[in-house]
Amino acid sequence: MGSFKSFEELACWKESRILRNYVKDEIIPLLPDSEKFGLASQIQRSSRSVGNNIAEGFGRFNYQENIQFCRMARGSLNETLDHMIIALDENYIEEEKLNNFRGLYNRTLKILNGYIKYLRDAKLKFKPITD
Repeated sequence: MGSFKSFEELACWKESRILRNYVKDEIIPLLPDSEKFGLASQIQRSSRSVGNNIAEGFGRFNYQENIQFCRMARGSLNETLDHMIIALDENYIEEEKLNNFRGLYNRTLKILNGYIKYLRDAKLKFKPITD
């Protein structure tokens, strides 16, 4: 969309990658083996889904579909935060890890919301005229 040639150029996708890698490197190793097919799997899937949805939306070449996939990415971002809160409540992670994640979450959310606004504005600008 616009002047971007690949989803890899999008700031929101880049931030989602940082967030996903934080989960993979800093959180998953702290979860007990008993959570391998539970919380560990869920948090890994939801953190991956943020970037996946941004990429899929970009590939649709349609403003409204791209916006919808970005909204799904935002949902996955919130789901990941909820999983992190569960990890804290279960004493699998310390408050510091959650706070570090919240920083990544807030940055990713802010950039993603900005991208959604950009897409909405672009959609309105290029809306086809019908009689």
